[in-house]
Amino acid sequence: MEKAKVYFTKEITPESLIKIYESLGVDLKGNVAVKISTGEPGGHNFLNPNLIKDLIQKVDGTIVECSTAYGGNRQDPKKHWEAIKNHGFFDIAPCDIMDEFEEIEIPIPNGFHLDKDIVGGSIDNYDSFIILSHFKGHAMGGFGGALKNMSIGIASTSGKAYIHTAGKTKDASELWNNLPEQDDFLESMADACAGVIAYKGKENIIYINVANNLSIDCDCDSNPHEPEMKDIGVFASIDPVALDQACYDAIIHSDDPKKESLIQRIEEKHGIHTVEAACELGLGSREYEIISID
Repeated sequence: MEKAKVYFTKEITPESLIKIYESLGVDLKGNVAVKISTGEPGGHNFLNPNLIKDLIQKVDGTIVECSTAYGGNRQDPKKHWEAIKNHGFFDIAPCDIMDEFEEIEIPIPNGFHLDKDIVGGSIDNYDSFIILSHFKGHAMGGFGGALKNMSIGIASTSGKAYIHTAGKTKDASELWNNLPEQDDFLESMADACAGVIAYKGKENIIYINVANNLSIDCDCDSNPHEPEMKDIGVFASIDPVALDQACYDAIIHSDDPKKESLIQRIEEKHGIHTVEAACELGLGSREYEIISID
């Protein structure tokens, strides 16, 4: 079986993002959504608008997000819009909070725990997606990359609650009272990814991970731990499983002595299991080759 291709550059610049996108050789059709995290106010590790602006404008893309489920300023769309503007994203491209007005249910084929995903209703306005992710640690998932950005990120508030609780509740106010076994949560993220890929078509989605500002905490944290290890670079693939596996491996095999806190966060939350589960669902391969574009 042919290994998945993961493109890589050490350069983290607007130019390198365009170069790595072009290396994928994919012609995205129609209206292009660029899924990012707009970052919880107070945090500062999210992708810099000046870094991603040229790529988004090259594809004539719309920045898309959904509301959170944990409270915070981005659960209320009005406050989320303030965050989008204050963080500079409104200045570089059209923006859309996909679940601001409605949500829809999409089927999940052969999921571990979920048979449906609940996503922002305006997902139907877009023909193609760039899942543009800041790769870093995460307090619940161990790490956040393409798979988390596609699953939790495209889910509405109730969809996020549904994934986090492995299908126990859609009520965000009941999320913390219904947390499942850790692996069930991670497998539910893989389930949601399967739903999005089946709904939009795998040929219409590409994935880019920017491995910088490598905090142990997510951009959803309003007071994240300061990054300790050095930036790694930008990875891209048409295979989200291979992409997250490659980023994980880059952390594990880094020669940076300050990597240990991030590795500890990933391992204590069994973060790699999301990749394992997504592979088992047939969403991609954990076997890959790195193709440097430097």
